[in-house]
Amino acid sequence: MKYSFFVVALCAVTVVSCNRKTDYDAIFKNPLLYSKTVYQLNTVVMGNNFSPIVASRNYTYANVAAYQVVAGGYPDQYESLGGQLHGLKSVPVPEKGKPVSVEFAALLAFCKLGEAVTFPAGSMQDYVDSLKKLATDHGMPTEIYNNSIAYADTVSAVIMAWSKQDHYLQTRGASEYTVMDSPGRWVPTPPAYSAAAEPHWREIRTLVLDSCSMFPTEAPYTFNITDKKSDYYKQVMLTKNAIDSLTPEQIHIADFWDDNPFKLNVSGHLMFGTKKFSPPGHWMSIVGIAAAKANADFPTTVCAFTITAISLFDSFIQCWNVKYTFNTVRPETVINKYIDPNWRPHLQTPPFPEYTCGHSTGSAAAAEALTSVFGDNFNYTDTTELEFGIRNRSFKSFREAAIENNWARFYGGIHFHHSCQVSTELGTKVGDLVVQRLKMKKTKSS
Repeated sequence: MKYSFFVVALCAVTVVSCNRKTDYDAIFKNPLLYSKTVYQLNTVVMGNNFSPIVASRNYTYANVAAYQVVAGGYPDQYESLGGQLHGLKSVPVPEKGKPVSVEFAALLAFCKLGEAVTFPAGSMQDYVDSLKKLATDHGMPTEIYNNSIAYADTVSAVIMAWSKQDHYLQTRGASEYTVMDSPGRWVPTPPAYSAAAEPHWREIRTLVLDSCSMFPTEAPYTFNITDKKSDYYKQVMLTKNAIDSLTPEQIHIADFWDDNPFKLNVSGHLMFGTKKFSPPGHWMSIVGIAAAKANADFPTTVCAFTITAISLFDSFIQCWNVKYTFNTVRPETVINKYIDPNWRPHLQTPPFPEYTCGHSTGSAAAAEALTSVFGDNFNYTDTTELEFGIRNRSFKSFREAAIENNWARFYGGIHFHHSCQVSTELGTKVGDLVVQRLKMKKTKSS
């Protein structure tokens, strides 16, 4: 009888052991999980109405934290960004004799920084809990589980302390933009007439650029609405005429790259807001699309997100320095005041000076970063805007997408095309500098 009971018990244990999942390593090494995690942060950013400028900061520190975990876990394959990014010194590596799941730790570090940099505590807690449950459900040993959480916390603490030195908090209490209704100077635009966004962003510490003014910028065309032969007047009329006769294709291009994180809709006395991903959020989505198409592994995917986020971050600092150096008026204001008071751009004008274009600058920088990882002539279909009811667009390369974005801001009626062209050139310089200076994935020669 005792023997029979022992046999039954042994069989039961064997069945349980066979049914217990032990595939945690494969689960967490799936790069799609990292892209999904970035998407989760994207939705949190969108839900909290953060401007594109501030959003770029969230994505950057979150991805740098994840990348540093990867670099520490795979030191033969990846270089640490310590000593390469301004102000970032040494970053801890896993303790010898304490095995970790590098990918699990990277995801946790990403979430911790993504939430802590700007958001109130708990913004991503449910998602973090789901990652931890995924680990236990798929048989991650307790030792590795605990070591991974500890390592993620250690790296996160270092990146968090570093992030606090970028002058962001000081700019929260800085003086607001002074509105002066003088010819050619930016003033708030309808329908919200919002205050100028982030007039002190150029004071944020750059990561790779020597300074916000590293690349000299030509001055915008001199404001001149009386001389019909002036370059400025020609730009104004070029914009007005284009918006007055947009084709369906041009409308699609403008809408596809709109990326207005909070559009205020006005219908009679009713006002309501609609949300979409911001420009940095759109490019984070493109990284995930490209990584999936290229069948990139987990570390390469993290590397692609990180170098793109850094390029976007520095490009916004560069652009915002130009914006608040020249403080130029938007097309909508000029046309309403001097030509047609009833004219409206196709897209809603964002609340900051016109010259230069943030989206075009950031897009060009991101295109250089992605090209460095996946190569030029990389065909892909961008599905980012489907969830906002806008159909896909396909591109032969990331640079082609950046050029289309250049036209999109013009078709939207929110930028003069000359501004977009200058912005694309400057963004390319920023992205190229980031690519040239940062050493991330090691080669055999290195």
